[in-house]
Amino acid sequence: MSNFADLQIQINDMKAWAQAVLLAEADALKVAAQRIGDSFVAASQVILASKGKVIVTGLGKSGHVARKVAATLSSTGTSAMFLHPSEALHGDFGVFQAGDCLLAIAYGGETHEVLEVARFARRIGVPIIALTGRPDSSLGQLANYLIDASVAREADPLNLAPTSSSTVAMALGDALAVTVMKARGFTPQDFASLHPGGSLGRRLSLVRDHLYAVSMLPRVDEAADFHRVLECVTQDNVGIVAVVDGADRLVGAISDGDLRRALLKLDAAALQCNARELMSPAPKTISDRALAIDAVAMMNTYKISRLFVLSQQPEGALVGLVRLQDLLTAKIL
Repeated sequence: MSNFADLQIQINDMKAWAQAVLLAEADALKVAAQRIGDSFVAASQVILASKGKVIVTGLGKSGHVARKVAATLSSTGTSAMFLHPSEALHGDFGVFQAGDCLLAIAYGGETHEVLEVARFARRIGVPIIALTGRPDSSLGQLANYLIDASVAREADPLNLAPTSSSTVAMALGDALAVTVMKARGFTPQDFASLHPGGSLGRRLSLVRDHLYAVSMLPRVDEAADFHRVLECVTQDNVGIVAVVDGADRLVGAISDGDLRRALLKLDAAALQCNARELMSPAPKTISDRALAIDAVAMMNTYKISRLFVLSQQPEGALVGLVRLQDLLTAKIL
């Protein structure tokens, strides 16, 4: 029993230790959020106005943070790259070009290699953004723009391991990337174009990537008779036909279900109906530039399995059909 009791105490201790770390880091993030001010805004504006790329540098744990920040900037529409400060001192300064800006990350602000990168940037006129926990450090003095990443203490009991400080630095990097992203008007479609691969790429693919093209889509005019409508509905097992006007613009739709309901309701009289009388007006549509995942959500909402697709440019032109079965096959969900 004593061994079990000791084990239970240890388990409870471990839960408490883990919770303490998360709460300490959450508190540090709240303080950092309250410090966001004009200097952060100015740094964001420099990145937004940059005609080149953002070069992000850092060493050690700050280097890991810098890599992640550079990747986040790149994936949200800001050209960025990570520069290892040690490699920079051995020939990689050549990555700097006119129009670039430097984001240097160093909590203490005294890392020799990072300072050398900042000094080089200063010599060639590249603006420097310093993300540091010591605003009065050498890096802080070299910088044109300063982002305060200081923390009251680390989350580890020894107050030594970069925990709260690295979390705050990474979060501030995220805040910088997202602020610039929103100011730039970056859209889900822009995000999708930068993430074509893997499950994320599939979820962010566009409706136009999964089209049953208009050239293959059965279409009839409003005067088409029952026999012609039936022929088109069963064509290639599509199960639906678009009803279009003289300008080939969508005015209605007739599904196999619509035909069955007409026969049950009207019996033989249904055979005398034309497309205008059989169709459902104003069928559900979606833009060809919408996200495929949004098409799935829309079909689920309306409990349908197909959506007609209209082009964004030129506006409103019928370009095809997107089917739930095709999106599921493409593993959009």
